[in-house]
Amino acid sequence: MDRVEKALEELIAAIIDSEVYREYDRQNATVRQYPELKRQIDEFRKENYMLQHSSTSDELFDKVDEFTSRYEEFRSNALVEPFLSAELDFCRMIQAINQQILEAVDFE
Repeated sequence: MDRVEKALEELIAAIIDSEVYREYDRQNATVRQYPELKRQIDEFRKENYMLQHSSTSDELFDKVDEFTSRYEEFRSNALVEPFLSAELDFCRMIQAINQQILEAVDFE
């Protein structure tokens, strides 16, 4: 096994051992126990993604405001908000790792 593969295995192990990942995994396991709620969360995530990646800046504020209002009650669910928060923290951790790697290797 070469050095990069070994380092990658160690990085993966460190990620899995991190509190951020463990919390995401706990929340994900909880949500998976409720298939209909999981489906609703997936639909929320899909719509959120589409909103962020397809709206022009002129209309984005109004669309985000409408989206936020529409899902306010849904997000107040005692299982939904903790899952979404843990998922966001995990995504940010992975993004930071990717960013650091890209900056370190001067990838343009």
